[in-house]
Amino acid sequence: MFPAFRPHRDDVALAVSGLLGGLLLWGLGLHTQGGRPFSAPWITLVPLTAMASVELLRRSAPRTALAVATLALVADQFTRGSLATILMFTDIMYAAVLYGTPAAARRIPVATLLVTVASTIGFLAWFRRPEALLIGVVVGLVSFIPAITGVSVRSHRIAAETARLAAVQTARLAEMDRVQAVVAERARMARELHDLVAGRLSAVAIHSTAALSIDDPDTSRNALKVIRENSVEGLAEMRRLIGLLRQGGEEGAPAAAPTLASLDALIEQANVNGASAGLVCTLQDARAADSGALPTPVELAAYRIVQESLTNALKHAAPGPVTVRLGLADEVLTVEVTSVFGSRPGPTAPGSGAGLVGMAERVALLGGTFEAGGVGAELWRVRAELPVREREMRE
Repeated sequence: MFPAFRPHRDDVALAVSGLLGGLLLWGLGLHTQGGRPFSAPWITLVPLTAMASVELLRRSAPRTALAVATLALVADQFTRGSLATILMFTDIMYAAVLYGTPAAARRIPVATLLVTVASTIGFLAWFRRPEALLIGVVVGLVSFIPAITGVSVRSHRIAAETARLAAVQTARLAEMDRVQAVVAERARMARELHDLVAGRLSAVAIHSTAALSIDDPDTSRNALKVIRENSVEGLAEMRRLIGLLRQGGEEGAPAAAPTLASLDALIEQANVNGASAGLVCTLQDARAADSGALPTPVELAAYRIVQESLTNALKHAAPGPVTVRLGLADEVLTVEVTSVFGSRPGPTAPGSGAGLVGMAERVALLGGTFEAGGVGAELWRVRAELPVREREMRE
């Protein structure tokens, strides 16, 4: 079964209007020529009908339509002729270039130009009169001009489609960038929330467990004191983060972001939180006294790495020293935190596994290196190298 042929409605309109126009001219007795071999008036309707019929194929089968239309135009020259037949032929020539294959769009204008030149030279040589040039002009108007018009319209359509596809591609890339920006912002917020809350809540969990498991008023009082301090500080840090998010930008971030100068307070708080677990935190800053402040992203990342390392030590480290070391050489800031590897008695807090991931992400964003693992059988070490120069951070 062949699929049902259904011509385009515009092609139907052209065919009907062309046929009706030709019938009107035929009824009025208006013809383009006289003295032809087939001079009976009704014969003119044969090529007219054929030309109107192939108008239905101008879009779906342009090559077939052009071939039949050419034969109908040649047949029309042996009759008294109809202007409607000629006009419909120009439309089919135009459609053959516009809707045909790219090869046809290249070849048809060249072929019509050659036909125009050949007919002009041939009729001029045959009649040897200047008026013969008019025949070449008519041939060009009927064949070459419609073909060139089709080439122009086709080029404009291709350019418009190319621009549309480029716009769609640009919109897709913009949407992908937006999605990636949203994902990156969510990851950044997740890191900040984890770093802000994890340490405080871990201390609260450990000391509340100790208060519940040890029936001693002094121990409970000290545990509740630590719980209150961590709760208040955690709420304050959460308010600062929420304030930054409400601002909708990064203008206020540097002022609120913690720096390496705040490590002393962080170490002191870690000693308070880890006293019941037997942890003793110390800071060894090997940087030069006149080294000055580092770029804000570097100081923030270093502070968060130390903060998360101390939180992990509070959760997992065995009783003993927790040492934080800072060094600056060759424009690279080195952050190293070591603690006693193993288990300890007493309450502990479960870990989510997000801490090491967050630290690695922070270091990767600055183009540095990060490693975490056991050193021998006794120590756990977290080490990060952060480039200081802005060019290296961009890379």
